[in-house]
Amino acid sequence: MPASDFEPVHGVLLLDKPLGLSSSHALQRVRRMLGAAKGGHTGALDPLATGMLPLCFGEATKLAGVLLGERKVYHAVCRLGQVTRTDDAESDVICERPLPDLDDASIAALLQQFVGRISQVPPIYSALKQQGQPLYRRARRGEAVQAPLRQVEVHALRLLQRHEDRLMLEVECGAGFYVRALARDLGERLGCGAHLAALRRLWVAPFQGRPMIEMDMLEQMLRRDGRETLRTQLQPIEEVMPWPRWTLNAVESLAISQGRALIAPRTAVPGPCLLLDPGGRALAMAEVLDGRFRVSRGFHWGQDKG
Repeated sequence: MPASDFEPVHGVLLLDKPLGLSSSHALQRVRRMLGAAKGGHTGALDPLATGMLPLCFGEATKLAGVLLGERKVYHAVCRLGQVTRTDDAESDVICERPLPDLDDASIAALLQQFVGRISQVPPIYSALKQQGQPLYRRARRGEAVQAPLRQVEVHALRLLQRHEDRLMLEVECGAGFYVRALARDLGERLGCGAHLAALRRLWVAPFQGRPMIEMDMLEQMLRRDGRETLRTQLQPIEEVMPWPRWTLNAVESLAISQGRALIAPRTAVPGPCLLLDPGGRALAMAEVLDGRFRVSRGFHWGQDKG
């Protein structure tokens, strides 16, 4: 697709990422369909994972760093008794062990040990960088790799279903948490080993309860109705951000666009907020601090298509 076919297109699309496609490839396919000049995603899903992948385009890419740290909920299937090199079903089984006698109560009690602020060693086959390179590249070359211990947050973890050697779990966690590592560590605690057999992300805050759209549906919509109709699936920044909103007048909007701090209303609560221009369009992400609006990122629309 020639560069001239890409335009400034703005907004967020909640993709239901299909199985077998990396997050980067999914983003580029949707970007080409939309004809969007710029795009990014908020937290990658592995190729073997499905579910909600928020894709940001144009000025909405400035939200990516904010949304990256939000809560996420997954349904995960852990297969007990089998250990793999990558901690998931993407690689061959390297060790098999017999399953211990298990019951739902003992599993539920064990899961609670993983709830809260915990230490986790990420999988060595991950995109985390060490010495300037992703860990997975060094691991594939046969180098000795030691992933750094990290602090992560697990808000809730419960057993949904148990069938033979498979456990279905619901995981609510914060940024940086690896469900693959949870499966690995759970298997070690049980003494039989385990790996992540399937994973689906149900939602990423603040998009709880919002519908996702499948890649096939986007492609059908593009063929049937054209690109302009496809762009109606994008959610504007003003609808996405869950922060308090403040609508400014023309003089205040000009001050903010020039990077000047602005006195906030007395009713403004300290913390992040979204500033809107007189027409109700997002002007800037800001913080109420010491009684003033202090801009963190401004939005620049220009001649846009979304």
